[in-house]
Amino acid sequence: MYHRSMSTSTLARIDEVARWRGDLPRVRLALEAEAAAIARPRIWPDTLGALASTGWRVLRAAAPDAPVALLTAAASAAGLPVAPPAASAGTLERAQRLVRAGGPTYVKLGQFIASARGLLPDAWVDAFGWCRDAAPPLAPGVVAEVVARELGDARGRLAWLDDEPLAAGSIGQAHRGRLDDGTDVVVKVRRPGLRRQVRSDVETLALAAAAAERLHPAAAAANLTGFVELFASLVLQELDLRLEALNLVESAAMFERRGLDHVRVPRPVEGLVTERLLVMDALPGVPYDRAAAEQGPVDGERLLGLAIQGVLQCTLLDGLFHGDLHAGNVLVAPDGDFSLVDFGICGRLDDRRRAALVRYLLGFAASDAAAQVAAMQQFGAVPADAHVGALARELQAELDRLDARADGAVTFDRLGDTLGRLLRVLAANGFTMPKELVLFFKNLLYLSAFAASVAPEADLFAEVTGVLGRIGEEHGDELSALLA
Repeated sequence: MYHRSMSTSTLARIDEVARWRGDLPRVRLALEAEAAAIARPRIWPDTLGALASTGWRVLRAAAPDAPVALLTAAASAAGLPVAPPAASAGTLERAQRLVRAGGPTYVKLGQFIASARGLLPDAWVDAFGWCRDAAPPLAPGVVAEVVARELGDARGRLAWLDDEPLAAGSIGQAHRGRLDDGTDVVVKVRRPGLRRQVRSDVETLALAAAAAERLHPAAAAANLTGFVELFASLVLQELDLRLEALNLVESAAMFERRGLDHVRVPRPVEGLVTERLLVMDALPGVPYDRAAAEQGPVDGERLLGLAIQGVLQCTLLDGLFHGDLHAGNVLVAPDGDFSLVDFGICGRLDDRRRAALVRYLLGFAASDAAAQVAAMQQFGAVPADAHVGALARELQAELDRLDARADGAVTFDRLGDTLGRLLRVLAANGFTMPKELVLFFKNLLYLSAFAASVAPEADLFAEVTGVLGRIGEEHGDELSALLA
């Protein structure tokens, strides 16, 4: 699909964007509070209804152990320090049956698993690949009904809507379309009735996580209930397509401001965005893991360098980053540039957390546990009154054991191990799981998969170190002011 230049009148207007910036941060905060509430294990009348519904799906799937196995795998996929479940054929089969019977919320858990190669056994990743590539499509006619209801009088601006879906996901479904001025667009529609179902499913998963923590010490140490809250927060924010539209506008402005003109981002269409519907311009490209096969040879080292620059520069300098950079969301265009899609999950860091992340990376490079713990305290993951000396000693012991096994070598792969040990120490001491930190380090692990696909011979750690050095040289004053 190829991008057409859109007129200024077609793009989201300044006053519309200003309204989003004024209203949607409050919406985001309200969703965070709602996620915390529904992820708290409790037995209320609506929860009993959710249990009855989910219990029937579990029984029908003949998988009484499936919810815990699925949660454990998804938590591992998010980088949490919990051992993934055994990859036995029986466990995998039961978990897959539950996902297929459970509906979109469970498909979303499956997507976590399918995008975690290197964090989970390959058998788990492969078993849930279908969740990432193609969720069950909506019934014929449903999308047209939603579009008509959401757009109202503006429906006439959409001159053509393809009956066949371009992609079907757990949250929404995308279709090709064309505006009355000839502009090619993508129309994304939220699945009807999804919000109520997500709430019920999350309440049930919270009870399953609490039960697992009571029965299994490893689940308690990994803070499975914390993962359910993280999961609920991400999914609830994905449900409001106005939030994705704001992510698109602000990300595009950030890339332009930073001179990252090798990255394309869809632009929302003025007047055609609601909570349940998002119309945006179409972009070129295919998923990076299919680019060479479908478009011919690619310059893998260039793509890798650009990808690392985009991830690190946007996060450290602007505090805004795409939170789900799996292959399906990172497209390589025929001209060799990137098209990023699906901005439903984005990380947002204020100045304090950006400074903490910089300090954490410096602590990682020095294998300095005290610096890492201090950075996490600044990040908000460790309370101000915590005994950081004891935490640092506990983490340093873990890092020293890692150093001994690696003969002191500092590699990119060690970043995942170091983060896992940090999260394990934090969780074991009852501290919170920082959502943005998990998303950022998950993106670094995605970079590992990206490198393996497009530039398998590259020294990834050297590439990351080089990009960090260039960022320091070009933006030293900005970083110094941040750390002051």
